[in-house]
Amino acid sequence: MDPLALALIELGAVVFALGLLARLAGRISMSPIPLYLLGGLIFGAGGLVDLSGVREFSHLAGEIGVILLLLLLGLEYTAKELFTGLRRSWQAGVVDAILNLAPGVGIALLLGWGPIGAIVLGGVTYVSSSGIVAKVITDLGRLGNRETPTILSILVFEDLAMAIYLPILTATLAGVSWFGGLQTVAISLAVITVVLVVALRFGNQVSRAVHSENSEVFLLNVMGLALLVAGLASAMQVSAAVGAFMLGIAISGTTAHLASRLLEPLRDLFAAIFFVAFGLNTDPRSIPPVLGWALLLAVVTSLTKIGTGWWAAARAGIGIPGRARAGVQLIPRGEFSIVIAGLAVTSGAVSSDLAALATTYVLLMAVIGPLGARFVDPAMRSIQSLRRSRSARKEATAPIP
Repeated sequence: MDPLALALIELGAVVFALGLLARLAGRISMSPIPLYLLGGLIFGAGGLVDLSGVREFSHLAGEIGVILLLLLLGLEYTAKELFTGLRRSWQAGVVDAILNLAPGVGIALLLGWGPIGAIVLGGVTYVSSSGIVAKVITDLGRLGNRETPTILSILVFEDLAMAIYLPILTATLAGVSWFGGLQTVAISLAVITVVLVVALRFGNQVSRAVHSENSEVFLLNVMGLALLVAGLASAMQVSAAVGAFMLGIAISGTTAHLASRLLEPLRDLFAAIFFVAFGLNTDPRSIPPVLGWALLLAVVTSLTKIGTGWWAAARAGIGIPGRARAGVQLIPRGEFSIVIAGLAVTSGAVSSDLAALATTYVLLMAVIGPLGARFVDPAMRSIQSLRRSRSARKEATAPIP
């Protein structure tokens, strides 16, 4: 069969199947992300059907999906709100780094992968998936919740930390001198600073530059600028997601509202392809040998992320249900973790087993996180109801003075 025809057939089947999975998820009141991931796993490399014809397209579409997810998240907040959140949450960001780097470093050293393996696996376990967290918050209607700014502040702190971590990792894997690595880090920090200053001081001008009463022109302006900024950020060794988020921060007012309305359908389409593409590129046969270690890491780092979110939300004066939601919604790992493992294995500096462990771990966390976020509220209500019942029984059986 003609390669183009085959690719179109496979792509159509994938998109149609995503619609069916999203409908199923809606009927059982859960996020569709776990179903997208498992569907990709079943029909990807080593699965029941290898959809090789759509792999190249799905990779680029997935990148666009992450960019749109973070762009629309940025549109919900202003630069002033971002700075306020970072000032309040930088301590939580530091605690997050310490608690979630340590498990990966420890397991890597225990498995004999050495210092480089420890740096790599520590990064894999540290950084939450901004894309998955953004999708979960949107799907569950929690953008307006009090804990959401705290969650986003921690995610932004992590993404900014990646702007420092990734150049250092790349230099270490390539054997570049410390001076060369520091130069790369300096460039990354300079780019982030410039973007933040533009967002804070020239946000109105950016909004006017992209705004148009014609929806077609407006959509092309916003989409084109988002891809351009994300690409330039990536070229400067800064996360493309961070670039898109910062652009969203810079756009404000009516322009931001209209951009959100126009981009939401595109975001949902490309984000779904991103999640299924991750599953498509995972070989199920690589999972069993490392499943035990991946499960151990999943349990430990789920608890450390919950602890981070709980502590950060408590410092912001948020109640117990909000603290629980903040912690659970930080659990998913995704795009950054896979990029980190891919860089390491491609360089030949670490064992290929590390990639299998990282992939299995990320898949587990990408499923556990959305499911946990869906059921955390019912669980907290059950716990509170049980406590009230116990308290009532104690009062009923207490001796009368």
